[in-house]
Amino acid sequence: MPFTIYPAIDLKGGEVVRLAEGDMARATVYASDPAAQARAFAEAGAKWLHVVDLDGAFAGEARNASAVEAILAATPAQVQVGGGIRTLAAIDRWFDLGVARVIIGTAALTDPGLVRSAAKDHPGKIVIAVDARDGLVATRGWADVSDVPVADMGRRFEDAGVAALLFTDVGRDGLLKGVNIEATADLAQTVKLPVIASGGLADVAEIRELRVKRGISGVIAGRSLYDGRIDLAAALDAAA
Repeated sequence: MPFTIYPAIDLKGGEVVRLAEGDMARATVYASDPAAQARAFAEAGAKWLHVVDLDGAFAGEARNASAVEAILAATPAQVQVGGGIRTLAAIDRWFDLGVARVIIGTAALTDPGLVRSAAKDHPGKIVIAVDARDGLVATRGWADVSDVPVADMGRRFEDAGVAALLFTDVGRDGLLKGVNIEATADLAQTVKLPVIASGGLADVAEIRELRVKRGISGVIAGRSLYDGRIDLAAALDAAA
């Protein structure tokens, strides 16, 4: 399967930020114009963008929709969007606006029927966000931790027609500690769905290592791009 690099654009108050360990109080602002950032990623060769409405993840409804719309208008790259998407109406609205995929996190745990209905309506266009603290699923912007193991969450949707699982080790996100390759690979071998790695990508060597693991279809690149530790063109070359 092709291996995809997803540059991340996390939105808080209309600005592009990165959080440390999912903590809204530990946000670093990297850009004030999300559309310009999206355009820059696309001009560097990115075919996909990973956009998250952080405010929406906590509120349970869209809070940065205008910024997402500006991103969609600014670039031909395909956009997958997540953050507080917990109703069929919200899912349909994002698709009507032109996003390529919708990411469902909290609602996948609390309302699995929503995922199945959405995947039936939009086959191959729903991504399940499986965010983990110590192997257990975290929800509501990573503020709460459930008692559900990550692998169990993934298995629930193997037959639902979803596009992929997006696995984030919350304890590494935004810290440049490196992706939890072992846990990601274990999940990819346990479930019958493609897995997108996320959380802590630090260098191009990790991309090469992830690319050859069975079942891992891509990786989210966030702070490492913004801090200049990874050049996007080099990352795309490593993925290819």
